[in-house]
Amino acid sequence: MSNTNDSVAPGSEKLSDLRLQLGFDYRLRFTRDAFDPENPTLRDVLETQQGYQHRVLVFLDQNVDRGSPGLADRIEAYLSGCGDRLRFTKIARVSGGEACKNDLQHVENLLRTIHDAKLCRHSYVVVVGGGALLDAVGFAAAIAHRGIRLVRCPTTTLGQGDSGVGVKNGVNAFGKKNYLGVFTPPWAVVNDLELLRTLPDRDWRSGFAEAVKVALVKNGDFFQTIRRSASQIRARDASVAFPVLNDSAHWHLRHIVYGGDPYEVTRARPLDFGHWAAHKMEHMSGYRLRHGEAVAIGVSLDAVYSSLTRTLSWEDTQQVLECLEELGFATYDEVMDDTKTLLLGLDEFREHLGGELTVTLLDGLGKASDVHQFEAGAVLEACSYLARRQPRAARPNSSGADTDNPLNIGGNHAVIDQPLSVDQN
Repeated sequence: MSNTNDSVAPGSEKLSDLRLQLGFDYRLRFTRDAFDPENPTLRDVLETQQGYQHRVLVFLDQNVDRGSPGLADRIEAYLSGCGDRLRFTKIARVSGGEACKNDLQHVENLLRTIHDAKLCRHSYVVVVGGGALLDAVGFAAAIAHRGIRLVRCPTTTLGQGDSGVGVKNGVNAFGKKNYLGVFTPPWAVVNDLELLRTLPDRDWRSGFAEAVKVALVKNGDFFQTIRRSASQIRARDASVAFPVLNDSAHWHLRHIVYGGDPYEVTRARPLDFGHWAAHKMEHMSGYRLRHGEAVAIGVSLDAVYSSLTRTLSWEDTQQVLECLEELGFATYDEVMDDTKTLLLGLDEFREHLGGELTVTLLDGLGKASDVHQFEAGAVLEACSYLARRQPRAARPNSSGADTDNPLNIGGNHAVIDQPLSVDQN
């Protein structure tokens, strides 16, 4: 009989708590005409090992392909000309837009293409398209072989100024925005300003809603820069618009790198200011509202709410609304009439982030703080004000009594925390 005692007395277990810290080089590049053979920007971020030929697969948004004749040929020529360093496999033309995130079959098709190209973890997936396609391809690249190097080449202002530099990848499921996803940084982001020139006006302005958002939570001076140049940005003055996009991307990236919580393990992400309502409104509208349009409305709602419940002055709130209107955004949409469904977005936001409800609000321009409960009555008052203001959105230079404070500042409202239970009937 063995004398070995395999039992462990309660309380005598050995514990090890070690902190795992992962380093990652974040490569963000702004350039013009990235696929010009004389431009080394993209070629330089596709690092290779000596004596090993890395495979490169390109996913190209079909809408971008149609709107930019000859682009696919230029991409192929550029990558094929990289000699023994890289092995260009193919360009896969795929559908973009929010629809590509709403169908899991699309993700399976992306994965099948990656598989058939025989990519390994040291291969590269280059995606050229808008923010929705970046999300979907990023998700597929992150789960294939537990991660293939992803290079994003955003073709929208939204992608270049915000989502392209983020660590999130995901698709929609069960009627919820980005329900399936991962936190995986891209290998590199190459913002080619030439790719923005053929954008429709609606898509052109969308990214500047995110620029306003990051300015409001990070830097008041940056917000004032956007506000003063809003009409020029709307008119597509590149000399003004491109520096704003550059600054927006860098403010987003600074938060990701230096904010202390890139994977949102412990707290809400300030860069989601205005997004609890935006995500819900996108779904409520059947994605008639583009993401940037919904963000502009969500930022408007939370700015008015901040005046109701925080220290944001009414004058500052008016600056926010007027800036967004001058950029060409509406600050209200008819889906907000269904306030009961809209308020359910708070619970979905809490569930998506995890833990208690945490929403970022404004105490001033460039000054943000988190709250853990919402006052339903104040949300309804904010919606009501924006609905009354809506006719002014078409006349951003008009004046009227609405610039005064018509709201019940400091009024008593029902409190929403977690779990959320809303009944407005």
